Amino acid sequence: MTDPDRHLTEIKLSSQELLQGRFLHAFRDSVQLPNGQKATREYVVHPGAVMVVPMLQDELGNWRVVLERQFRYPVKRVMIEFPAGKLDPGEASLACAQRELMEETGYRAAEWACAGMLHPVISYSTEFIDIWFARGVTAGERQLDEGEFLDVFTVTPAELLQWCMSGQVTDGKTLAGALWLQNVLSGAWGLDWQTAAGTGCAA
Repeated sequence: MTDPDRHLTEIKLSSQELLQGRFLHAFRDSVQLPNGQKATREYVVHPGAVMVVPMLQDELGNWRVVLERQFRYPVKRVMIEFPAGKLDPGEASLACAQRELMEETGYRAAEWACAGMLHPVISYSTEFIDIWFARGVTAGERQLDEGEFLDVFTVTPAELLQWCMSGQVTDGKTLAGALWLQNVLSGAWGLDWQTAAGTGCAA
């Protein structure tokens, strides 16, 4: 069977390691382009991550979501983000989502749903992020990593969307989470909810 993407596909010819960091691994590859010419591609191998959209509901049925404010050194500014973190070796996606939510915010959730996956920087990284929704959320004590500093707060979905529109929120994964949140709350997009003991992300 003929590959329909053959006219777009680049073939790796050789690979050179540039950096082996604590969790980033950088390479420079020589590739053959679809027209037969050669080029180089520099990219970072990333272990993957999760992001959690934690949903709180008050006694009137109104929703709020949990967000964080955290200084991000590469862009030298405090960013507004959904809770997120990288996968540990061999760690299941759901287990990572549960761990990151509890460690960073103190919240735990009774039900979870995997919305899907996003690739935040496809031009130079293998990184993927599984998008998890959490509900039945209850507060608890945070367990931040040493050297981790962040504020936790809640907002309405309308406030979050306004911040996305105004440019106050520019983090790519949080923008994707806001898109999912808007469509889930409107009923346009469905989620397959599972208990905290569920099997994981099937998306």
